[in-house]
Amino acid sequence: MVRVSPSPLLALHGVCKRFGVVQVLSDIDLEVRAGEVVALLGDNGAGKSTLVKVISGVAPADTGVIEWDGRAVHIRRPHDARALGIATVYQDLALCGNLDVVGNLFLGREIRRFGFLDEVEMERRSRDLLKRLAIGVPDLRAPVVSLSSGQRQTVAIARSLLGDPRVLLLDEPTASLGFEQTSEVLDIVDHLRDRGVGVLLISHNMGDVKALADRAAVLRLGRNNGFFNVGTASQEEIISSITGATENVPRRTAP
Repeated sequence: MVRVSPSPLLALHGVCKRFGVVQVLSDIDLEVRAGEVVALLGDNGAGKSTLVKVISGVAPADTGVIEWDGRAVHIRRPHDARALGIATVYQDLALCGNLDVVGNLFLGREIRRFGFLDEVEMERRSRDLLKRLAIGVPDLRAPVVSLSSGQRQTVAIARSLLGDPRVLLLDEPTASLGFEQTSEVLDIVDHLRDRGVGVLLISHNMGDVKALADRAAVLRLGRNNGFFNVGTASQEEIISSITGATENVPRRTAP
């Protein structure tokens, strides 16, 4: 297992985001270290998905500081995030159902040789990638629409890893999955942590959080409302912070 870095790979300080007259995020702080899973928790409307969009460059922050490897950076568009090493898998997956697995993995990043698509090389790389992640897909040439929900989720995660990101943002990756498929996705996240990838995981499933996450950051009404070491904090403490039964929970960090 990769040792968690003592200093954050990704750090947010005082990040704010407004859409028109609505203040969605206010003074958000967050840290993600290499080799750890941080759960981002909160009720619907707490600002979780907006925060992911800020980090991924889809909806740039209005104010605040984002640091990468200890230096301040500007993430104004998705390309900026990808160039740093930040990859995102959104809840809708953004897969093309009529394309096969290989076509989805390399969509927008096609490999060409002598001006033509190098299907053989793309299939080889797809097989190698899925094998490294221990992902089982029945047929690399099967249309994605024919795959199960769990298989589509793993294809989306695999696609995000083509650029060898250092931080992966996952928005509700197990929301529509059954028990067995959820276990497969969680195994992939655990494997990525062991490889030194920092993972920010949005989830409403406290079972998944307790089983997988190292730390949890709670948002409520667009503000921080608690930082927890998942291994030592009780589920009741975390839920109280999510629901607002406990306001302004003191910062908790992993030892």
